[in-house]
Amino acid sequence: MQQTFWRLQAALFYSLTLAGALIPAAALQRLGGMVGYVLWSLLPRRRAIVMDNLKHALPYLNEHPLWCPPGSQATSIASENYANLGKSLIEICQLYHGRGDHLIAGIELRGLEHYETARAKGKGIICFSGHCGNWELMALAFSRLFGDGVVVARRQNNPFFNQMVERMRMSYRSRVIYKKGAFRGILSALRSGELVGILADQAAGPEDGVLVTMMGRKAWATKAPVLIARKSGAPLLPVFIHREGERHVITFYPEHHFSGDMSDHGIQKETQALSRYVENFVAAHPTQWYWMHRRWKRAGEASA
Repeated sequence: MQQTFWRLQAALFYSLTLAGALIPAAALQRLGGMVGYVLWSLLPRRRAIVMDNLKHALPYLNEHPLWCPPGSQATSIASENYANLGKSLIEICQLYHGRGDHLIAGIELRGLEHYETARAKGKGIICFSGHCGNWELMALAFSRLFGDGVVVARRQNNPFFNQMVERMRMSYRSRVIYKKGAFRGILSALRSGELVGILADQAAGPEDGVLVTMMGRKAWATKAPVLIARKSGAPLLPVFIHREGERHVITFYPEHHFSGDMSDHGIQKETQALSRYVENFVAAHPTQWYWMHRRWKRAGEASA
């Protein structure tokens, strides 16, 4: 019975993404906004998480030097956030069905000199980012523009769905290293000179994370990027994608240089420093971060 359910689920996913892929590019902005509105209406629990996250974050963000809000109210930010998500979902449908070349061709690259400097070291590159803008477009664009790339992700429970997405990604020469036991695979990819993308802005646990301050509140953050960079010696570049009107911009920031302190305090300090890159992105582009995630879960009890 479980196998039948998984097959039906995968078939439904394929059908829905194919329908999204057939949407004309000229209608993407308008229909993407409509998809976002539907998600806003159909997912009240996620909507509540978004509003709660914004309520707690806005007092801090209002004082941030990069703060660039579309409006001062949480509802206006949330509404635009869902519209951006809807547009990204349609774009991902087009990418997965081989109709997204125009999206990649239209990307503007900024800070490319930082990428070239890191590439010249010959140790691969750790691309540190978060669930910002259309992060899936960025991952697939990297593989198409810069050669074979690797992303770290969680394996889906549905094996048919997992296989389908893997095949779709491989058409862009992008492969996945799954989180469980990923450390060895990441080091191997870096030794081969590949780009490894790590989205490190979601809540970790006490067993694999450290407490940082994120938008004025304590949050658990994974220490994996720090440990990987220290072990491999590969340069770590903060890299983010954001939407500007109908185009996307990928920005490479200068390499983040680590101290030699491998103590718990040193790892916590470096993890905090990396979290600031995500925080800066959110302040500059508040409608383009994944506010639906419970980023601050479990941290209240630990910091109490």
